[in-house]
Amino acid sequence: MDSGQPHSGTRLVMTARASTASAHTREVLRRLELDVERRLDGLLQGDYRGLVSGLGSEPGETRAYRPGDDVRRMDWNVTARLGEPHVRETIADRELETSVLVDLSPSLDFGTAMVRKVDLAMAVVAATGILTERAGNRLGAIIATADGIHELGARSGRRHLMALLHRIAAHDPASIVARPHQPLFGEALHRLAGPGHRTGLAVVISDLLRPHWDGPLRTVTQRHDTLVVEVVDPRELTLPNVGIIELQDRQRGAITEVDTRSARVRARYEAAGRERLADHAQRVRRAGADHLVLRTDRDWVIDLARFVDRRRRRRQPGRPRR
Repeated sequence: MDSGQPHSGTRLVMTARASTASAHTREVLRRLELDVERRLDGLLQGDYRGLVSGLGSEPGETRAYRPGDDVRRMDWNVTARLGEPHVRETIADRELETSVLVDLSPSLDFGTAMVRKVDLAMAVVAATGILTERAGNRLGAIIATADGIHELGARSGRRHLMALLHRIAAHDPASIVARPHQPLFGEALHRLAGPGHRTGLAVVISDLLRPHWDGPLRTVTQRHDTLVVEVVDPRELTLPNVGIIELQDRQRGAITEVDTRSARVRARYEAAGRERLADHAQRVRRAGADHLVLRTDRDWVIDLARFVDRRRRRRQPGRPRR
């Protein structure tokens, strides 16, 4: 008579499968690490490297205010004394804290090009962590999933980074169906802005398909130098002519039938995609953050390099920010 408990043979099979999955994950992470290391080598030059050239916290020299300067760096004493607006430059810390917020909602488990959006998000985390670790800084993380928010305290070292990447790789966004209007992404942003995270660089990685995130993002930018990385798949922007298809909302599970043979339907879909991206860009700018869009059908390293180069040029002395 079967007691209902798994036999020893069953336990061995389950253990072997878990071990095989773990070994596969380690191999994927090892290849990702090597690829990111190789491709980012020489991308960011100089003694002090980071994903972006952020601001430090040690006070430096003052200079006249230029359009685009952060008003939070206004030196009011010098401004009052000279009768002209002045800001105080800051000296980069030698031990900064970088915090990444990774959105692992079900909509991230989607990809029709080279990779899924969640794979692209993990690559950005790896790049952030490797560049942070090179400079000897600390990396902390908040992982927002459909069933909860998980935090990893800020630490330095490659072992900590690999543990974070393993945590992301082991999560299956498709295994959980999000509840409608679940505010976990917004709550995660509020946590990122909280006192538990030392002021520094914040990297927010998401497809931004959640509602009501711009208000919480504004609280993050008030405390951190913030970069929002939006991950996008081309099929979210254009539809091919492939007949009648079913589209499922990964956030709510709703299924919609779409006739892609209609040129009007495809045009409206493309227009909606453009408007959504433009709206996201505007809301990120209004919140006071930098905005980088990475696509699953493009080389993310090239797009990252171009973004970093533009940002550094914009922040060079004597060159106003746009």
